[in-house]
Amino acid sequence: MCRQTGRQKRTLDPEAAVPETPYRVAVIIGSNRRGRFAPNVSDWFLRTAADRSDLALDVVDLAEHPLPDLGDEPTPEQAEVLAALSLRLTAADAFVVITPEYNHSFPAVLKNAIDWHKAEWEAKPVGFVSYGGIGGGLRAVEQLRLVFAELHAVTVRDSVSFHGAWAAFGDDGEPVHPAVPTGAAKGMLDQLTWWARALRDARNAHPYGA
Repeated sequence: MCRQTGRQKRTLDPEAAVPETPYRVAVIIGSNRRGRFAPNVSDWFLRTAADRSDLALDVVDLAEHPLPDLGDEPTPEQAEVLAALSLRLTAADAFVVITPEYNHSFPAVLKNAIDWHKAEWEAKPVGFVSYGGIGGGLRAVEQLRLVFAELHAVTVRDSVSFHGAWAAFGDDGEPVHPAVPTGAAKGMLDQLTWWARALRDARNAHPYGA
C-alpha cells in the first residue's frame, strides 16, 4: 500500500510556469545491499516521472558509486568517482531520494554520500520516495528531513511511500494498486518543481550564503 501524506491536497500546476529548460533532477537510489528491492521502486518511479516534460532526470545509483567512509583518504579511483558525483549533484536543480528503511532509519551508504557534500545541497529542494514494511519507510524520511535541513536544503512536504513494499508490486514490476502511488508521485513532483523554480531563480539573483 502506498500512502500520500497530507490532509486536503492543493493542486500545483507545473504547466502554469514551464521553465525555459527542464529542471535537472538527480534521482538518488540510496541502497547498495545485495538482493535489494530498490530497483523495483526506482524503475517504477523513473517510468512515472519520465512522462514529465518539465524534468530532466539524472539517475545516481549509490551502488555504482563506491565512496570512501567520510574522513578516510580517497584512493585515486574513489576520488574520481567522488569528483564525478559532486559535479552531477552541483548541476542538479532538485533531488529525489529513494530510500528503504533499516531499523527505523536510512542506509549508511546514503548518509555517507550526503555527508561528503555540502554546497551541492544548499538552497535546493528534495523529494522522497520510500519503501519498507508497515511504516513504508516514513521514519527514514523523517530523519532525512533533519539531515537536509542542516545542509540548508528544502524538503517538500508530500512524499511517496510503499508500505509492505514486497507485496505492493506485481511480477510485472508495476504496483498492484497503481492509482495511489501514481497520484502521490504527481503531487510530490508538482511541489518539487515549484520549489525548483523558486530556488533556482533565487540562487541566480542572489548566490546563496550558508
